[in-house]
Amino acid sequence: MEFRDNKAIYLQIAEFICERILLKQWAVGVKIPSVRELAIQLEVNPNTVARTVEFLQQKDIIFTKRGMGYFVSDDAVEKVLSFRKDDFLQNDLPLFFKNIQLLGIDFEELKGRFDEFKNI
Repeated sequence: MEFRDNKAIYLQIAEFICERILLKQWAVGVKIPSVRELAIQLEVNPNTVARTVEFLQQKDIIFTKRGMGYFVSDDAVEKVLSFRKDDFLQNDLPLFFKNIQLLGIDFEELKGRFDEFKNI
């Protein structure tokens, strides 16, 4: 996984896990890889993954079964969508609006490009 400099690594790992849930690669109720397995897979410190797991538990996206590991919560998809939507609206959208204003891009051009994107 390639990490960006503009966001904490534990949050980028959270996005990685959330993507797997939204793509249904990790289904509701399924055990996710352990902290150690994820740390090896993503080539990061296990403490960073542990911080991610704690963050996702606080958001009720995953839960722990003592001695068994971490599992995808029953309403994880809804929680992930809500979390990602809030994050996008608060952090990404203002920068996006600033850029389209600075570049003089109108909404008709954006709509056309978005329609093209959807058809890919």
